Amino acid sequence: MSSLSSTSEFALKRKGNGCTYAKRVHCSAQQPPPAWPGRAVSEPGRKSWDGPKPISVVGSTGSIGTQTLDIVAENPGKFKVVALAAGSNVTLLADQVKTFKPKLVAVRNETLYDELKEALADMEEKPEIIPGEQGVIEVARHPDVVTVVTGIVGCAGLKPTVAAIEAGKDIALANKETLIAGGPFILPLAHKYGVKILPADSEHSAIFQFDFAKLQFSTDNAVNNRDWPIDKLKEVKVADALKHPNWNMGKKITVDSATLFNKGLEVIEAHYLFGAEYDDIDIVIHPQSIVHSMIETQIPDNVKYPSIDLAYAAGRAGGTMTGVLSAANEKAVEMFINEEISYLDIFKVVERTCEKHQAELVSSPSLEEIMHYDLWARDYAATLQPLAGLSPIIAMAEPAHDNGDKGFLDDDLIIHILNGLGAEFESTVVNLSARTEPLTLQDVQYAFQTHEMRIQHIA
Repeated sequence: MSSLSSTSEFALKRKGNGCTYAKRVHCSAQQPPPAWPGRAVSEPGRKSWDGPKPISVVGSTGSIGTQTLDIVAENPGKFKVVALAAGSNVTLLADQVKTFKPKLVAVRNETLYDELKEALADMEEKPEIIPGEQGVIEVARHPDVVTVVTGIVGCAGLKPTVAAIEAGKDIALANKETLIAGGPFILPLAHKYGVKILPADSEHSAIFQFDFAKLQFSTDNAVNNRDWPIDKLKEVKVADALKHPNWNMGKKITVDSATLFNKGLEVIEAHYLFGAEYDDIDIVIHPQSIVHSMIETQIPDNVKYPSIDLAYAAGRAGGTMTGVLSAANEKAVEMFINEEISYLDIFKVVERTCEKHQAELVSSPSLEEIMHYDLWARDYAATLQPLAGLSPIIAMAEPAHDNGDKGFLDDDLIIHILNGLGAEFESTVVNLSARTEPLTLQDVQYAFQTHEMRIQHIA
């Protein structure tokens, strides 16, 4: 297995561009990936149906799916359900079918086909049932449907979304991976077929309703561990990360809320949805969880939350890098929940995986390449493990930089700070001889926060 102790070239590359960990960072000289050109507006004469708007729901038994169907139930004169697709919750899916009477139903888990068929046996007008991934695709591109609500989790939502776009269906998007991983492929496809992509999740839907020709900002609803000092983050356990102060959510999204990776991923999604430059998208912490998206100026501590810089760097790299970031984070969170790695190792797993992917980055990937690197990132992240038992070592053959008047730290002060941290902290190597600029206090804080405590200078 690979070690998490080595210094990340992904991080050093960001440094080499003249940025610190506490600033927005550029890690690629490529042209920015294609982005959505602006808000979707009502087009007179575009309506192609009579009566209630016909929709399909992919992921009908999940959070977005059930909320969508609640809205349909409250507005029967505005919407009708033509097709439903779910993963494995047959009981709830059967209830939804009996309530909304769609023409087509899909259950992704093919082994549950007979169970679903039996659950619907007493219906007078039975829907067509297609099992497996093909069934989900058929739900997404049903000929009678105008808009598809995509609430299926993960990259499993990519193929149905592509099928819907190629069939000319507008997309009510609630699947982050569709744009985070698939943006460079999905957006040109949507342009080609004249399809509108509309945000259905709360943060991006709120921004969508603003005048987003101006700056865009995404806020976090209360962050777990937000009151923990940086020097205590290495002690965060699974139970601590799962104690969200305001919401009761699934384990993965709750840990993402603790690390702020959820907001980093939403920044990438906002870039693709609204065509906003990364410099015009910011993150704020909103402890009361009242407002999900707004125009604001306050930003969180990037040293405490390295996920922010990682997300911006991956977004600026574009192509397959954003999907790799998302997949690596998903795997890292799984490893953390299973107590295979520490809380701080989540950031290192993601960063090492992005670093490794730089050599194979595809700027304009096909759908197959997007799916390939999603799987690759998960497999590679699984090979990473922490290297414990190191102690702070400072080996400096000669002074690296002078402090001057620029707010940088001289080597004597760096040594003093690191020696004062004590011998209980883990460490790795930051090679000062390879640096083109001096260390700042933010650099040292970041090194401390990620257990990177050993400073080495080789003449």
